[in-house]
Amino acid sequence: MVTEIEAKVMQAKKASIVLASVDTDTKNAALEAMAKALDENRHVILEANRKDIEAAEKLKRKGELSQALVDRLKVNDGKISGMIDGIHDVVKLIDPVGETLHTLELDEGLELYKVSCPIGLIGVIFEARPDVVPQVMALCLKSGNSTTFKGGSEALNSNRAIFDLLVEAAESVEGIPSGAFQLMETREEVNDILELDAYIDLLIPRGSNDFVKYIQNNTRIPVLGHSDGICHVYVDDDADLTKAYDVTFDSKVQYPAVCNAMETLLVNEKVAEKFLPKMAQMFSEAEVEMRCDEGSYAILEQIDFLKSVVRATEEDWMTEYNDLIVSIKMVGSMEEAIEHINTYGSHHTDVIITENKAKRKTFTGLVDSSSVMINASSRFADGFRYGKGAEVGISTNKIHARGPVGMEGLMIYKYILMGNGDKVADYAGDDARKFTHKVMDKKVSDVL
Repeated sequence: MVTEIEAKVMQAKKASIVLASVDTDTKNAALEAMAKALDENRHVILEANRKDIEAAEKLKRKGELSQALVDRLKVNDGKISGMIDGIHDVVKLIDPVGETLHTLELDEGLELYKVSCPIGLIGVIFEARPDVVPQVMALCLKSGNSTTFKGGSEALNSNRAIFDLLVEAAESVEGIPSGAFQLMETREEVNDILELDAYIDLLIPRGSNDFVKYIQNNTRIPVLGHSDGICHVYVDDDADLTKAYDVTFDSKVQYPAVCNAMETLLVNEKVAEKFLPKMAQMFSEAEVEMRCDEGSYAILEQIDFLKSVVRATEEDWMTEYNDLIVSIKMVGSMEEAIEHINTYGSHHTDVIITENKAKRKTFTGLVDSSSVMINASSRFADGFRYGKGAEVGISTNKIHARGPVGMEGLMIYKYILMGNGDKVADYAGDDARKFTHKVMDKKVSDVL
């Protein structure tokens, strides 16, 4: 017997075949309709989100929900404008479907084309963050992928309001198949979705470390994403300290409840006594708790006006706080900083502040992370800021896609061989024909 969840997924899988061949103008028209629907129905979204926030605040008071999760849940006019801008940016992106990636002549008149195509059906499972729905739906639609969404119960009203507006708008455009986008809402559906490897081609989880690890450990479906966001800023002894103050503060304080916020500050011992007091004052004024190793604690404990300076534990180096908390450690060299990052980090985003060109090269070469910043905030690790229009997530994987993932992470390729009655038998035996294997500057659209 086919369950309701499986029926939805099967419908989306079937629609993905049609969506893969929809032309660019039709997809862009659907995206414009989606953006317009969000703009004209702001009040609907805000009212739905108000209900979710009220419920979330009650759970927070009971200790059942963190402040970080409540922060991620909030939607205001500015966030809705950001959703709309993100969709408009996706409209401007080049349609990746059907792009000729490589052409090889096997022999005269026998040509092999490597052509980009959608992955198929993308499953997105996420906590809080209702803005995930328009971001991912826009990228999936433009790249020709169907999508099933499973949001957290804390964002039930917001997700439903946004999803319904987007789907109604997209399906109002002739040529967009119905059922290509589906929303799941009950908690039980998560485990059901994880078992549907016969239909879902790729899973993208967005949420807490434990949540993402659970997804990764309980499905046969390929998973794109990251479980931890333990990001570092290293202030080198050749740093411009004015830059260091700005970058370090922004990396932690600008929005601490996200995966690309700094969690650990590493400071070269040669500049620590000069750098740390002012940096700690800036943190203290922003109500950041500082968890210090012995060296940094010895410097900061002497400053009377500082608040919340405590000793760090070994666990702090392995913790993603998603809050106004930072761990601080003094290191003797850049090499020690790199060793710490590669040992305790999550290969997400790490930063060096230095004016030394040789050190920049060494740091970027040896730090094994999906994004490495030089004299710039870790918060730049974002699909929108990277010019991808939006992102489906940030991946620390080393295959398929890495870092902030836009449409390129939703694409795969197929091979198309154009022949004229050619037989493999002609290329075997004593008098076998020889392959030319000549690279060609030719597109598949030239022959189809």
